[in-house]
Amino acid sequence: MQPTPIDMTARVRIQLADFDLGLEVAHLRAQDGRVGAVCSFVGTVRDRTAGEPGDISSMELEHYPGMTEKSIEAMIDAAHQRFDIFGARVIHRVGLLLPLDHIVLVAVTSAHRGESFAACEFLMDYLKTQAPFWKKEQSQAGARWVDARVSDDAALAKWGIVANNA
Repeated sequence: MQPTPIDMTARVRIQLADFDLGLEVAHLRAQDGRVGAVCSFVGTVRDRTAGEPGDISSMELEHYPGMTEKSIEAMIDAAHQRFDIFGARVIHRVGLLLPLDHIVLVAVTSAHRGESFAACEFLMDYLKTQAPFWKKEQSQAGARWVDARVSDDAALAKWGIVANNA
């Protein structure tokens, strides 16, 4: 069976496989001569939470297919309304991940860096609190679901969006 080809033009991808930052940014720019700035954020799995190094052995991410993509598409639409950006891409991995693995990529293009930085931060803040993902960490003490944090809600609030997740 042949693997399903990746749609490099998609604004949102939820996938098991890792991603290549350079390739993703190249496709996002797609020979667009207007682009003067590209901002990207890559989140990775840490080997610790509040504990000692090596405390987290794995993280498992679950999502609600269809609903998750729709939610993230709406986030990107909101970023386009708030910021003068040309393109945005969000890739979020699901399944079993190990420390140092990539979890998420948020990349944004614009004419100038300020809009790219702001839109990238907005998307990440929104993603952390509003996207329907569930994370379970595995440690020597056992498995635990990761709760929303008050600091994530506060980060979203700076954009004028209230979330009472934590």
